[in-house]
Amino acid sequence: MAMNGVLRPGFIQIRVLDMDEAIVHYRDRLGLHEVGTGSDGRVYLKGWDEFDRHSVILREADEAGMDVMAFKVLDDATLNEFTAKLEAYNVSVDHVEAGEQPGIGRRVGFEIPSGHRIELYAQMDRSDFGPEVVNPNVWQAEPRGMGCTRFDHALLYGPNIAAVSDLFCDVLGFRVAEQADLGPGGIAVWLTCSNKAHDIAFVTNPDPGRFHHAAFYLETVNDVTHAGDIMSYYDITIDVGPTRHGITRGQTIYFFDPCGNRNEVFAGGYTYYPDNPTRTWTPDQIGKGIFYYERELNDAFLSVYT
Repeated sequence: MAMNGVLRPGFIQIRVLDMDEAIVHYRDRLGLHEVGTGSDGRVYLKGWDEFDRHSVILREADEAGMDVMAFKVLDDATLNEFTAKLEAYNVSVDHVEAGEQPGIGRRVGFEIPSGHRIELYAQMDRSDFGPEVVNPNVWQAEPRGMGCTRFDHALLYGPNIAAVSDLFCDVLGFRVAEQADLGPGGIAVWLTCSNKAHDIAFVTNPDPGRFHHAAFYLETVNDVTHAGDIMSYYDITIDVGPTRHGITRGQTIYFFDPCGNRNEVFAGGYTYYPDNPTRTWTPDQIGKGIFYYERELNDAFLSVYT
């Protein structure tokens, strides 16, 4: 947990239906920097405040959704340690050789009980368009669009969430910052490997491997309001917001990319420490937990995912 194992979310690979439309959305509207296009057509992007080469990958496909979410670990020895721990936990592990993506080292991949693919890696090239490190300005170039600073977290839907939580905590060293009882058979967990309120979250759903949203961090609540202005100007479909979460306490807007994948812009949230107790929400208050001001869930938030 103490930033010496899994460091942070590293990258997410999102399936899109129309690459040209998706690039406009993620580059020009969210404000991500377009790093380049791989030989297989995948497009790589990053937030303006991220040091590593890329954090978002777009892959054109016939069905929207998420292929994989990856976490960066401290070093190669740590990657070996996690590989051994996963195998001892009876998790089937595969290996992705360095260079499968430009600028990234070898990766270890595995499927978790919710049906999602997770990967770990230790090495990625430094971005030429990252934060300055000598007499640094606040940003290297003026942010555009919503000005997203980084890929922050993802929320995934699937079965066996208790088992997923155990794997992340027992093997990868995550902590449960918050949890919610959703009623008969349903739970939600917000997991952190850092001082953030969450780095990944899971909600019970009968369909395995489902993608609810990818979240991108903004510096202030004023930036969330500005993002809403961008969405309205460009007729981007909004799910809910601007509003606030009770869970994590972040300021938020949920909206959709042109392919139907849900995005979130997110600011704030509390600081988590390893000795914090897990915050728990009961079924009768889950609406307030998710949307603190409205105190109820909208139908799309529960039922629309890719």
